[in-house]
Amino acid sequence: MGLNPRSLPDFPWDALIPYREHAAKHPDGAIDLSVGTPVDPTPGVIRDALAAAADSPGYPATHGTPELRQAVVDWFARRRGVPGLDVAAVLPTVGSKEFVALLPALLGLGEGDVVVHPAVAYPTYDVGARLAGATPLASDDPHAWESVDGVKLVWVNSPGNPTGAVASREQLAEVVAAARRIGAIVASDECYAELAWEPPYAGSATPSILDPVVTGGRFDGLIAVYSLSKQSNLAGYRAAFAAGDPAIIAALLEVRKHAGFMVPAPVQAATVAALCDDEHVRAQRDVYRRRREILAKALVGAGFRIDLSHAGLYLWATRGEDCWATIDWLAGLGVVATPGSFYGAGGGEHVRIALTATDASIFGAALRLTNAR
Repeated sequence: MGLNPRSLPDFPWDALIPYREHAAKHPDGAIDLSVGTPVDPTPGVIRDALAAAADSPGYPATHGTPELRQAVVDWFARRRGVPGLDVAAVLPTVGSKEFVALLPALLGLGEGDVVVHPAVAYPTYDVGARLAGATPLASDDPHAWESVDGVKLVWVNSPGNPTGAVASREQLAEVVAAARRIGAIVASDECYAELAWEPPYAGSATPSILDPVVTGGRFDGLIAVYSLSKQSNLAGYRAAFAAGDPAIIAALLEVRKHAGFMVPAPVQAATVAALCDDEHVRAQRDVYRRRREILAKALVGAGFRIDLSHAGLYLWATRGEDCWATIDWLAGLGVVATPGSFYGAGGGEHVRIALTATDASIFGAALRLTNAR
């Protein structure tokens, strides 16, 4: 079955164009808090590593350098509480979005197969299922999807985008147990793990799907997906990786070799530098924490309620009305946010407001909200 673009949903952000135009009419211009694109400088230790590896005339290894795979294994042990990961079970990816979008197809899923994803979720999980010809299913309840015929892949996203919800080890273990009972693979998108704001995880990373409490001491059927875009301001580098079940990683590696999915060698070197340096992550987390406190206070003062948002780079906020009414109200202040409906029907009364703007923009948005009371 060939790819039918008509089977894909409309690209949601196109619907924001008139609201961006409305916001741009503000006397002081628009402040865009709709996209989670880092704006702070890439740390020097990473740029230096990229530059040092710039003389790279040969093809890079699809599997990544031994140094990169060892850095991932060491990082999982040090920061995520995951010991015993096999260096062979690490696979660098060209950012995490391509991996999310293509994983169902790379696993050979298609018509009759079901891909489960969170009920309020990043749209690419749904799109990836459709690209493969599989059926997406929005569900947060393992007891519900475990009884559905054809479930082959279950996506977990913790900390979640857009809500900032964090799954406990016990909740993740329940997902893993249900998936193993029906022979499904669990893929966990964990790219906000180092950006936790509230106890018990504040200052440390959130639980991984590969945590021994979750896995029962075995990685079979499990993949963790991680990106350095958020923690290290590396969105432009497309530096990410997957790790977990050695058999699944080996199968994915073979397909990616044939397709030419190779992370550039200088980016692989930069990834090693980023994973080996925890200080820049701590410093960036402090920057986002300050921005979050300023913006959250202004939103609450302007009549919003902030739900979840325990981790990640967004505030999941509501005024108790249709999200598009809130988007229009914010655009009148010259502020652009993302309607919660982009992430599923459960987001219909929320907006997602990003912390990924300069200090000046965050202060400006807070001031406009305060003056609008």
